Amino acid sequence: MKLSARNQIKGRVIAVQKGQTTGHVRIDIGHGIVITSSITNEAIDDLDLKVGDEAMAVIKASDVMVAK
Repeated sequence: MKLSARNQIKGRVIAVQKGQTTGHVRIDIGHGIVITSSITNEAIDDLDLKVGDEAMAVIKASDVMVAK
């Protein structure tokens, strides 16, 4: 799949937790770093996301803030 987003980070799904309408998917990208995404339950089902699956976190934002 080709995307215009430059921030495509590969990892492994370590948790999938569905809520009433949206769920949280946690992706371990290595070195102790975990990215959490809130997506719809329908998207979780469509992607058939399960713990242990390889997945990609795609980050597309119009603003990026930096703090120190």
